[in-house]
Amino acid sequence: MAETDGEQTDDPSGRGTRRRGGRLSDILTSIAGDESRERVSIGDIFEAMGDRAFGALMLIFALPNTMPTPPGTSALTGAPLVFLSAQLMLGQTPWLPRIIADRSMARSDFASIVSRISPWLARGERMLRPRLDIFIYPPAEYLIGLLCLILSVILALPIPLGNILPAIAICLFSFGILERDGLCVLLGTAMFAVSVTVVAGVLYALVKGFLLLITAAVL
Repeated sequence: MAETDGEQTDDPSGRGTRRRGGRLSDILTSIAGDESRERVSIGDIFEAMGDRAFGALMLIFALPNTMPTPPGTSALTGAPLVFLSAQLMLGQTPWLPRIIADRSMARSDFASIVSRISPWLARGERMLRPRLDIFIYPPAEYLIGLLCLILSVILALPIPLGNILPAIAICLFSFGILERDGLCVLLGTAMFAVSVTVVAGVLYALVKGFLLLITAAVL
């Protein structure tokens, strides 16, 4: 299926057609190369992605957390993810408050970042394709929102190494939404289970260690 800006695609849920933007890698490259811009805001990307803004923005906020980051990064990126995931879960039209949408960076800095991630992003996009629609459209879409909301809350918490696996799971869900790939959503669901299990184990170990310290101090 060709992905062009403003393309009309069939909606298996019976709600008619949806407008879809182009591939995320192409849109980011186009924005980065637009020399008429001095700065690039989250709102610019939001507007360019059309009805796929959920997937695009969730991917953008989740990607930095797939690798070790400075303390506090997950809290900053987790808050917008909680906001977007809740909207997806409730079946609402995506929107962002001005305080988030107006965040921006110099176009030259944005172009530098895009030049590094675009080849990898494009390679990932080529591996995906529309399939297993039952796992993409409502009511499955609302379940994706719920799982991403849980992951976003976990990601925002100050849990040691608790951001990487949830971020990977959110990225898989985001790619699934962007490319209408149900298989990617299934992989994201599997990673969700792994993430929750690992984070629960870490929390259990921390709590148990804390209780042991308290017991040793009392004795």
